[in-house]
Amino acid sequence: MALPMGWLAIVSLIVLAPLCSAGGFLYPQFYAHSCPRAGEIVRAIVAKAVAKEARMAASLLRLHFHDCFVKGCDASILLDSTGSIVSEKGSNPNKNSARGFEVVDEIKAALEKACPQTVSCADILALAARDSTVLAGGPYWEVPLGRRDSLGASISGSNNNIPAPNNTLPTIITKFKLKGLDLVDLVALSGSHTIGFSRCTSFRQRLYNQTGNGLADSTLEESYAARLRGGCPRSGGDNNLFTLDLVSPAKFDNYYYKNIMAAKGLLSSDEVLFTQSQATMALVKLYAENSGIFFDHFAKSMVKMGNITPLTGNHGEIRKNCRKLN
Repeated sequence: MALPMGWLAIVSLIVLAPLCSAGGFLYPQFYAHSCPRAGEIVRAIVAKAVAKEARMAASLLRLHFHDCFVKGCDASILLDSTGSIVSEKGSNPNKNSARGFEVVDEIKAALEKACPQTVSCADILALAARDSTVLAGGPYWEVPLGRRDSLGASISGSNNNIPAPNNTLPTIITKFKLKGLDLVDLVALSGSHTIGFSRCTSFRQRLYNQTGNGLADSTLEESYAARLRGGCPRSGGDNNLFTLDLVSPAKFDNYYYKNIMAAKGLLSSDEVLFTQSQATMALVKLYAENSGIFFDHFAKSMVKMGNITPLTGNHGEIRKNCRKLN
C-alpha cells in the first residue's frame, strides 16, 4: 500500500532524526543542486592522492577523527595559526603526525572553481574520510552533508579531547562518551587502525620497563615486541614509523582485531580493548570473526561521529581557503 505524502514526510523526518543537531539537519543530498559534482570532485582527487601514496587514505581518515573530537566536525583542524588563532596542528596528537592538508587544499581549490563558496571544508573532510576508506577496501556509506566551517580553533581541546595511545580504557571510554559515542562506536572506529602508521613515540612505553630489560607491557607478544624494539630504540627515533596492522597495513579489513587477539596490537589503546573489559573484548572477537558486521558497524559509527555538533544554518562560514578565515 502506498503511503500518502504526509506520511512520507513524517517517515523522512524519522529517518533524518538521528542526524539532527541543534543547528539543523545534515543529509546526503545537501549539494544536489548547489554543487552536483561535489562528491565526484572529492572522490577523484582523493583517488589520485591515494594512488600516489597509499598511506594518504589513513591520513585523510584520521583528519576527520581529529577534527570531530575537537569542537565538533567543523574543520577547525585545518586552520593555520594567525594573530588570533593558535592552530590545532601544533597540539600533541597532531604535531609531526597530522597530514593530508595539501590534498584538502587541492580539493577545496577544485570545488571553489566549480562552485564558489558552496562546499564547506568540514564536509570535504567527511567525504574524503569515506572515499579513503572505500579506496582501501573498506565499506561505503552515504555521508550526511551540510556542515559549515568554524571561526576558530582550540588547541586545548585538541590536546585534551582526542583519545591518546597511552590513555587508560576508562579515559578513552569517557572521551568517546562525552562526544555521544558508545562502546560499539569506540571499538568499531578503533578499527580504522587497520590502515596507516604510528610513530615510535606513541608506543615506546610498551617496549621498555623502568630498568630497561624485558617488557613494560606483558600484553605485547614477545617476538613482535622484539621486532618493534629493533626500530624503536629506548631514546631517539621518535618519528620512526610502524604499521598499525602488521598483516595487511594498506588494506581496510578486520585483521586489526585478529592482531589484538594475538597480542600484536601496536598501541596500548588498541590492546586494552581486548584485555581490560569484557564488553569491548566481546566486540573485538565479533569483528575478528565477522568482517561484514565490522564494516556495517564502522559505517554507522562514522556517520554518528560525523554528526558531532556540526555548525549548520547561519553558524560559522564556508571558507574559501580551508587554512584561514574569510
